[in-house]
Amino acid sequence: MDNGDELLFVYGTLMNPAERAILLGRPVDASPGRIAGYARGRKRHYFVAKQAGAVTDGAILEGLSARELAILDEYEEVPALYTRERIEVLAADGRKIECWIYIPTSWAKE
Repeated sequence: MDNGDELLFVYGTLMNPAERAILLGRPVDASPGRIAGYARGRKRHYFVAKQAGAVTDGAILEGLSARELAILDEYEEVPALYTRERIEVLAADGRKIECWIYIPTSWAKE
């Protein structure tokens, strides 16, 4: 089933609407969001790491299909550089929603 209702929290390059449009061949709606307990960093790539008291602002991409998530998985080099996991995100309107997120593999800790 590929009904286009997946949500993805992004905090790096995929926050750029032009980058998303190039990758997916269409504009993707995004709304502000934030995750608690993670700090954002950057080495060669952006990453988040668990850190008590930290908050990371980002964007919630809406209406993604399973096919589009597969394209983004390839772009994010899953499973070599990231894994895709579920996380609770605080939306701008105060709702807590469950989204996918790309969590770095061990490279971010090195």
